[in-house]
Amino acid sequence: MRVLFLILTLLAQPAFADPPGTATGSGLGAALSAPEFNAYATGKTLIYAADGAVWGSEQYLSGHRVLWAFTGQPCEYGTWYDDAGAICFLYEGKPDPNCWHFYHGAQGLIAQFVGGNASNALSEVGQSAEPMNCPGPKVGV
Repeated sequence: MRVLFLILTLLAQPAFADPPGTATGSGLGAALSAPEFNAYATGKTLIYAADGAVWGSEQYLSGHRVLWAFTGQPCEYGTWYDDAGAICFLYEGKPDPNCWHFYHGAQGLIAQFVGGNASNALSEVGQSAEPMNCPGPKVGV
């Protein structure tokens, strides 16, 4: 009986609404605002995947600071800021920001690169309250 109730409840749920002002729509609803993103991410390390393969991890620190690493690569320090509703990341030694819209998905955040299409979105596949393991350069040398 419980399973039947769950199935009926899920079938009764409305489809995702398109974000306001989008002609094509992503089907993900409204993007998170900077305060919503900050409240969700700060204090967590989120793991992101693309097409089912883990792409990287990012630790969200206080003061809009971040620590990012592509899978198997060194960590990069950076900051994030709000730019007209997009969350933009600027990493040390890289002059150009990377801007994303973040949405709540069924399993966690979905990150859509500004100017990209829905097929290249990143999905949150895990999270932790533990800090990232980022050894310094030439450790043990």
